[in-house]
Amino acid sequence: MGLRCFTVIVFYLFMAASVVACKYQWLDNYDSTQTIASEIKPPEGFVRSEVEPNSFAAWLRGLPLRKKGTLVRMYNGLPKYNPRVAHRVIDMNIGDKDLLQCADAAIRLRAEYLYQQGEFDRIHFNFTSGDTASFRRWINGYRPKINGNEVTWSKTAAIDSSYDSFQKYLTTVYSYAGSYSLSRELKRVSDQNQIQPGDMFIEGGFPGHVVIVVDVAQPIDTADHGRLFLLVQGFTPAQDLHVLRNGEDDNLSPWYSTDYGSVLKTPEWEFPGTASYRFR
Repeated sequence: MGLRCFTVIVFYLFMAASVVACKYQWLDNYDSTQTIASEIKPPEGFVRSEVEPNSFAAWLRGLPLRKKGTLVRMYNGLPKYNPRVAHRVIDMNIGDKDLLQCADAAIRLRAEYLYQQGEFDRIHFNFTSGDTASFRRWINGYRPKINGNEVTWSKTAAIDSSYDSFQKYLTTVYSYAGSYSLSRELKRVSDQNQIQPGDMFIEGGFPGHVVIVVDVAQPIDTADHGRLFLLVQGFTPAQDLHVLRNGEDDNLSPWYSTDYGSVLKTPEWEFPGTASYRFR
């Protein structure tokens, strides 16, 4: 093998390794054997729905998990008061402040995916006031000043699109967005049988709650129209993101059915059947 050929091979191997390393950028090491897709199998008679490579759905399905038996911990290190609601814990840092709560968890997942795809212009969320917080504006050095419901932006920082800057942007969003703003920003999903990874169940309010669909399975027998889905939540106080158990299932399965009727019951919240939403 010639030196040039060897150099080219090494370069592409390096690039491939970099892609894997950046897939979930908060991690130093990504273990593809400890993910939602590899660890949480659909029940008998169901198969995971097909998703496009590199899509948000595929990215959610690949979310890393901590080891079985890991407890959900709050931002201050204390264990969650009701640990049985969690089927598995997402391997994601949450910081040491009470910021990353329910709506913020869904916001972070969406934003992390877009950031790692390099789609900076698509990263924007509305504050409770209705004002849009754009990451592109943040990159260009503009920072918001909040006075009641009035938001003004002024250039006070240098241009910076780094991951550290991105995390600071998200911290600002967590402080001024929530379930209420998400319920107004997103569009409703009218047919619960068409639920997709990335959809959310939202009860917008003070307090409200948000959970996000991270995977979907469909019946092998196409005559059966019911689908199954997995939910991830953050909660208050800020705590590890976790895959929810289905409290209505005696076997404590994490899979929920689209045949939930007029109310979707999760271990810590009940959502009206019309409370599903999707990013526009």
